[in-house]
Amino acid sequence: MTAGTGSSPWFGVFLPQLRMSFATILERTRAAEAAGFDSVWLMDHLAAPAGPHHDTLEGWTTAAALAVRTDRIRIGHLVTCDPFRHPAVLAKMAATVDVLSDGRLELGLGWGSVEAELETYGIDAGGPAVRAARLRETLEILPLMFAGEPFDYAGEHFRLADAIGRPVPVQAKVPVHIGGAGPKLTMPLVRDHADWWNCPSYAIDRLGDLRAEAGGARVSAQHPIALAPDDASRSEVMAVAERRFGAWGGLVGGTAAEVAGALSTEVRDHGVAGFVVQLTDFGVPETLHRFMAEVAPIVRDAARQ
Repeated sequence: MTAGTGSSPWFGVFLPQLRMSFATILERTRAAEAAGFDSVWLMDHLAAPAGPHHDTLEGWTTAAALAVRTDRIRIGHLVTCDPFRHPAVLAKMAATVDVLSDGRLELGLGWGSVEAELETYGIDAGGPAVRAARLRETLEILPLMFAGEPFDYAGEHFRLADAIGRPVPVQAKVPVHIGGAGPKLTMPLVRDHADWWNCPSYAIDRLGDLRAEAGGARVSAQHPIALAPDDASRSEVMAVAERRFGAWGGLVGGTAAEVAGALSTEVRDHGVAGFVVQLTDFGVPETLHRFMAEVAPIVRDAARQ
């Protein structure tokens, strides 16, 4: 299922490339594809905020590697950190991954809210308002690059003269997802440029209030998911999930029926049309298959009612 089409909610799995080798990321991506997940999502950090001393594979080169080793699953980032790259470079990378994947790119973007990371690596992108303004210019430049025709652009932060982006993406319109929940800096960008607003787990409790600020963008929600295989294991699964993800916000857990019930409520009450789930056991294949077999069908049935 392509994001932006269809009436049933889509399901993506978040596999941040932390404490996982590429072999493990590939195994779990392929398992997600086989299970029926619609998309896989990576992170984009120079060092993982919660574990800077751990190996962290670069997000876009990892996406390119997954693109040529999978067949159907769509690939994106939650979210690409805009200050890391000039918009022309980002456009070139995005078009390349879309070509390598035969049109399976989901373009997730954010203005770079982890200020300490930018300072650590000497990336002078200005304060939050400046970074948001830079992302707005990126969002204006990307479709010009994707069109494959020469263009000029003169903004406050970027100037391009007789620039051209080739190859063009396979998709006629690469879906743009903007993640975040800031009403002053992020939501205006969502309203003006996004196909999808991704509500992060920490803001799920404000989803209803923020929904109106998203304009015509469709809504996806991000959740840590603790999926217990049965009632007997529920307490243990939830205890582990609380230790690992309790501080994130938006934790949904329990049996398949409980998880499906919580997600179905978001579909009915807030029009959520996509879910990006981080399974609290880090996406072992058995849980990936259980989620798509036991949770996803109930949520999709709720969307049709």
